[in-house]
Amino acid sequence: MLCPSCARHPSDITSIRSVYRFEGVIRRAIIELKYHNLRAIAPLLSASMAERLRNESFIPDLIVPVPLHPSRLRRRGYNQAALLARELGLLQKVEVSEGSLRRIREGDSQVRTHNAEARRQNVAGAFACTDSSVSGKRILVVDDVCTTGATLEACASALRDAGAAEVWGLTLAREV
Repeated sequence: MLCPSCARHPSDITSIRSVYRFEGVIRRAIIELKYHNLRAIAPLLSASMAERLRNESFIPDLIVPVPLHPSRLRRRGYNQAALLARELGLLQKVEVSEGSLRRIREGDSQVRTHNAEARRQNVAGAFACTDSSVSGKRILVVDDVCTTGATLEACASALRDAGAAEVWGLTLAREV
């Protein structure tokens, strides 16, 4: 049975799983990874994501990180979701495609939006998939934090429009 919010907003994403709550040590680790260039912790964080995925019945054909807009990627110098996805792919022995999904509209940082509807509007139409190789595949979209699921849903919509058979989301942490 779906919660009332999910029933009002049908999604192209099958399920979203997160390893931790976005608090305490994990919150600090994600902030260090994302904003302070502590890329060295990506393998450790991805190991816990791999363990979480092993406990699921979903076996992806392809892992796709949530992409940053090119201008944000230039400013930051790296995509934390791509770092996590690469390590997860190595641990799971699943191909990772950083080019299957593109962020075509920048929008505000999701951190600056304050409710679920604003987050959905902020990422609506922000992603595109022109990679025909996703057709018929089971895709795992990877990100660092899930707050409302709006970003993962927008990514799933683009992937499903390109023919993906099933799309799941996996994040390191979930805002509660």
